[in-house]
Amino acid sequence: MESADGAPGCVRPTAAVRSLLVVIRLDAATVLLQWAVGGLAFLWFTTRRREVGLGYGWLLRGSYMLLALAAAAVGLRFDTVAVREASSLAVAAAALVALAISFARRRAGVGGAREEHDRRTARVAAMTGIEREVRPLRDGREFDPRLDLLAPAAGVVGLVAAALAAGGNPAVSLLRVFAGAAFLGAITDAMLLGHWYLVQPGLPRRLLNELVRAVGWVWPFEVVSLLLPTGMVSVWTGAVDDGWGGQLGWFWAACAVGTLVLVWVTRAALRERSYSAVMAATGLLYLGILTAFGTDLVARAVLSA
Repeated sequence: MESADGAPGCVRPTAAVRSLLVVIRLDAATVLLQWAVGGLAFLWFTTRRREVGLGYGWLLRGSYMLLALAAAAVGLRFDTVAVREASSLAVAAAALVALAISFARRRAGVGGAREEHDRRTARVAAMTGIEREVRPLRDGREFDPRLDLLAPAAGVVGLVAAALAAGGNPAVSLLRVFAGAAFLGAITDAMLLGHWYLVQPGLPRRLLNELVRAVGWVWPFEVVSLLLPTGMVSVWTGAVDDGWGGQLGWFWAACAVGTLVLVWVTRAALRERSYSAVMAATGLLYLGILTAFGTDLVARAVLSA
């Protein structure tokens, strides 16, 4: 087999693949920074009541720190926006500082989780008459969840710079960047929190409910921002060529509607009393991540061409 230049051993791409490669152009540095900023902001949203175990924060801070570093690396390699790349590095540094402080104060534990455990222990003792030993209070200062706001704050500057560098209507660009950050961050954190219930089974279910509701609240802003001109409506009318006769536009619509449906079904699942409902909700959120990323990335790729 030959390549386009006649070199043996290489597969010549089909016309459909070549068309897709021409259309799909995505600013990966901005997407990675959005993902990191949104995820770290919703980390604070979940841990602000000090009920989730420390390991959840370590997992998310470490993951989003790596995404922020990847954003800086990609930005420095392709289409550099100096302010955005500096902001990405600042996000990674702030996440690392919060992670280090949380680890250093790990012996203090999490006050809200301890209070919930003691409340449940007292309730069981009252019902059964079996007294349990009260755990002694731990010494030292707890990690302050407000430290997790430093990284998203550092990322705001970079997201503004990325939105303005994208061109077009500045208001629409800013709405798309910040709605996308919240959308991707909320759905990712919801899926990860669903898994955390395996580690911390006594975690109140309302924490996951709050994140799922947040996805539902952010969804209209995300979809509307991508419909505003020049938006996905232009793909359906043919004013913007997606290279596939409008099929990517309908795929985007299916992802957007599918995400909303999955949010509704997940909330319905969480109303069930059995513990397996949390695992069912987590499985639905897996699908939600796929449709949510399809909603954001397909539109960005097509409209940036």
